[in-house]
Amino acid sequence: MSAYTEQQTQITDADILKECLKEKGYPNVEHNEDAKQLVGYHGDKRQQTAEIILRRSEVNKHSGGVSNDIGFKRDANGCFSAIISDYDKHKHDAKWLAELKKSYADKKIRKQAKVAGLTFVKRVEGKDGSFKLQFVKA
Repeated sequence: MSAYTEQQTQITDADILKECLKEKGYPNVEHNEDAKQLVGYHGDKRQQTAEIILRRSEVNKHSGGVSNDIGFKRDANGCFSAIISDYDKHKHDAKWLAELKKSYADKKIRKQAKVAGLTFVKRVEGKDGSFKLQFVKA
């Protein structure tokens, strides 16, 4: 049985998180109002719970083997923590999570800018993996 590890994020918007996961190739993202138990690779219910869940059948498609559920649980501060098993970290590692966070940041900024009446112009990638977004007042 694989142990799970929780990793804090600054992700707060469930809809944007789901959109980012879908873009990463997970078309079936489960979203529950109340946290549900994660399921292990044997089909056993785990102690860990989450509101946003990638069920193991979805994770299997990316890992090429038997996997556990991956979850995102909302903390008391409103941010989601990623819950990933030690076994699944070979594919869903720090780099995978960093890419997810980067995609989330891009979409969150664009959403906020649109609400503020700004129009997106361009995205400039930095050599260090950072990016800048340019907007104009509509």
